[in-house]
Amino acid sequence: MGQRQSHLLQEQIRHELYIQASIDTVYYYVTQPDRWREWHPSSLSTQTALGGSMPAGQRFSEVMDLLGVQIPMNYRVLIAIFPKEFKSVFSSTALDGSIHYQLSKQGNGTLFRRTLEYSTDLQLGGLRARMEQVSTQAMGNLKQRLEQLAD
Repeated sequence: MGQRQSHLLQEQIRHELYIQASIDTVYYYVTQPDRWREWHPSSLSTQTALGGSMPAGQRFSEVMDLLGVQIPMNYRVLIAIFPKEFKSVFSSTALDGSIHYQLSKQGNGTLFRRTLEYSTDLQLGGLRARMEQVSTQAMGNLKQRLEQLAD
């Protein structure tokens, strides 16, 4: 039997940075999707049933800018272990994947790891480069924002 070949593109983008802010502060901030647009350039808006840090099992949605196109995204929180780990899975018409945050206390600050995994069967030229660029910008924004809040 012939199986249809899938041309699914699977990617992973990882970042690690030190943030001069307490692990509790970092965890609470990054696990509030309502605040993502404050630091992530692709996040246009979010809809959550509750404010604050999202617990495991919670669902929420986001409108994201993907290469100039507004894409509605649906999320479900898989892991929410305060203050060290948060993972959500997402799906949309363009991309499916997960965002995984891992935090560890380091001195007076926090070592923050973010792993974005995504797959798409769309042929979007320049997607990987754009996702890398936006993720790097988001991590810089996050660090600056949290260190300002910690002052």
